[in-house]
Amino acid sequence: MSDSIADLRAKCPVVHCITNYVTVNDVANAILAIGGSPTMADAKEEVADILDISNALVINIGTLNNYVIDAMLTAGRSANEKGVPVVLDPVGASASQLRKDTVRRLLDEVRFTVIRGNLSEISYISGIDAVMRGVDSGIDENAVDAVSVAKKVSESTGAVVAITGRIDTIAYKNRVARVSSGTAAMSKVTGTGCMLTGIIGAFVGAYSDPFIATASAVGSMGAAGVRAYEKAGNIGTGSFHIAMIDQLSLMDDVILAEEGGIDYVS
Repeated sequence: MSDSIADLRAKCPVVHCITNYVTVNDVANAILAIGGSPTMADAKEEVADILDISNALVINIGTLNNYVIDAMLTAGRSANEKGVPVVLDPVGASASQLRKDTVRRLLDEVRFTVIRGNLSEISYISGIDAVMRGVDSGIDENAVDAVSVAKKVSESTGAVVAITGRIDTIAYKNRVARVSSGTAAMSKVTGTGCMLTGIIGAFVGAYSDPFIATASAVGSMGAAGVRAYEKAGNIGTGSFHIAMIDQLSLMDDVILAEEGGIDYVS
């Protein structure tokens, strides 16, 4: 996808997000910056109508209650009926019984195009006992083979699976990509994972190949993080946060190719 970002900006896919209220503004701004059009609607009475004009649906379980769970399920089923790709972010998947139950119900009732999470979240989905520190990963990335976990979840769900960490892993069927861009400073800003999931929604809303779309999204976010740290990392996390949005808005296909760090392993 040598013209992936240029094409995305030309298509300006509408991304319907049911996301958590901690990061909703950041997610919307990240989608706008990369070239999409965000719609942040979580009323179950309107989600089916919103999906009539949407190119992708993003479901993020960061802040849960019974009302929003109903909206997620209603939207997910409607997206499947309409052929709209659905992206899941299982934030803190094993941190509470409510989260465990919600993830299982979503996976049972909705067909996902992409699932993106950290190693603990995706490990939980795979059946590995996963430790969560709040919504952060508690698994040593050196102790668990991320490629094997991603492949297992992809096989069981039929989705592209992206595990983000020091080195990001994307798996789908017999295809694997590793992404080595990004910076540790991104973990010091709340919402970078949620922003990435929204960006994945924009890419899969614009392209028919969800594996390449996901890898391009992950590479774009990583490259933006590196460039933002170069610009504002020595100022502080607030400035770095804003600089990431700036760099997403300036992202182009040359930067992605040179700094995205995408390695298509197979």
